[in-house]
Amino acid sequence: MVDMNKVLKLHEKHTGVLGIDSAFDVTNRTELGEAYTPGVADLAKLIEKDETQKNKYTMSGKLVAIITDGSAVLGLGNVGPSAGLPIIEGKALLYKDFADVDAVPLALDQVPVDEFVKSIKNMAKSFAGIHLEDIAAPRVFEIEEKLANELDIPVYHDDQTGTAIVVLAGLINAAKYVDKPLKNLKVVINGVGASGVATAKILLAAGIKHITLVDINGVIREDDMRYNNYQRDLAKQVIQANGQTLNEVITDQDVFVGLSDANVLDADQVKRMATNPIVFALANPVPEIDPEDAKKAGAAIVATGSSQWPNQVNNILAFPGLFKGLLASGLKKVDMPLQVKVAEGLAGLITKPGEQSIVPGVFDEGVVQAVSQAVMEYANN
Repeated sequence: MVDMNKVLKLHEKHTGVLGIDSAFDVTNRTELGEAYTPGVADLAKLIEKDETQKNKYTMSGKLVAIITDGSAVLGLGNVGPSAGLPIIEGKALLYKDFADVDAVPLALDQVPVDEFVKSIKNMAKSFAGIHLEDIAAPRVFEIEEKLANELDIPVYHDDQTGTAIVVLAGLINAAKYVDKPLKNLKVVINGVGASGVATAKILLAAGIKHITLVDINGVIREDDMRYNNYQRDLAKQVIQANGQTLNEVITDQDVFVGLSDANVLDADQVKRMATNPIVFALANPVPEIDPEDAKKAGAAIVATGSSQWPNQVNNILAFPGLFKGLLASGLKKVDMPLQVKVAEGLAGLITKPGEQSIVPGVFDEGVVQAVSQAVMEYANN
């Protein structure tokens, strides 16, 4: 467990966990002229004539904005923009430490979608990419969609895309371990918010059709107006099990993917799943079922979102290497084929999947390289 007093002292001592370092020292008049005036005047004139030159001569060509409104922080809920800052500041630190990617945390008020989008568009010239974080669904779907269509830089929502990529990577290796064809798997996704929607989409893109979508009111149907249009549209594309509750549809399913809440799956339900069931209980800090209970009930593979157990499905396996590859390749869109390619690259790090090794560890060597290499390969094809 983390010592909260130590955390407070650490963050207070440094006023957060980030700072700005200069690329070179200014120690004399010549260096001052090169770094600032009068040298920057010539740069300004150059960029005035060709705006794309800013990406070559200023940090806008390598800087990622991590943007939150704090409306949907994992395990905490709507904490507000200011309280969302420690999370995105920490992610900016991880970008730098894991992949040498420069990122800056930005908190925006919880304003209407169009105003939120406009705020980001108005400052987008300063950045090479946009990373959205902890923004509630369904508004985050609209925000990401509009920004991706209107900006000429990559737009990425970590709660959606990062989660989905790592889930697919883990599922690729879990399927190998239990000797079942990936595309034939019958999957229940419990919790169809931002990450659940994205996970369903990437599984569909990977060829999995039998996906049952379960949320707070049960199985999502295309004509159920209690759900948003993104959820209902997904319900049209998948083949769902008969039944309305999780308890009814879990029978004979190969995979349970929990992106929901603590203790919503029990041992009896795991026992009623198909032979050698796969359980991804990803709720934090308490999973949908205790991993030991799942194993005793017959689960062949158990993954969680926590570092307390093996097979941690963590977004950090995806986002540092993803943006390292995006910046190096010049790709402008994080489209679905790219996401699948990255998941396959991540899965490929595990040469022999085992009960406790379907995804790499957060600190395993080669994770960032494998992900960024997958992006580069996709860009070159």
